[in-house]
Amino acid sequence: MPTVIHEKQCVFETNQQIQKEYSWEKTQDLAKEAGMEDFSCTIKSLPQGSYSYPFHYHHNSNEMFVILSGKGELRDGDGIQNVNKGDIVFCEKGSTGAHQLHNPHKENLVYIDLRTLNKFDLCEYPDTGKINNLKTEEIYFKGKSADYFQNENQVDEIWENLR
Repeated sequence: MPTVIHEKQCVFETNQQIQKEYSWEKTQDLAKEAGMEDFSCTIKSLPQGSYSYPFHYHHNSNEMFVILSGKGELRDGDGIQNVNKGDIVFCEKGSTGAHQLHNPHKENLVYIDLRTLNKFDLCEYPDTGKINNLKTEEIYFKGKSADYFQNENQVDEIWENLR
């Protein structure tokens, strides 16, 4: 059965971050509230000077923004372009879908943020070389790799201790 969530049911909460540039308001996950499992849907409001998130892309999720009011800027892999009320932004998974929104204007930039949810997704931040495991929220720097069998030389001892 379809679920309708009316505007008055949307509760905005401040996403207060340590860095004020990333502080904005968002609603609860409306898709989750409607019983949907395969994607996330929130409404976000960026005040003047705010950025959505650090410049990033998803390895296993597509994301889409529908601009409800205001105007802002979208950074992608090619540079910066303007977005306005009524625009729809599609960010495909992978490096070609890298994105970040910014509001340099007085009026809040209000948009719907839809994202597909998969069992596992990594978010990569090209500016800083970080990788975020979205399931566990563990963040790493890219390039800190290990050999598959590194530190696995005590297998006999582990098994012996289990017996």
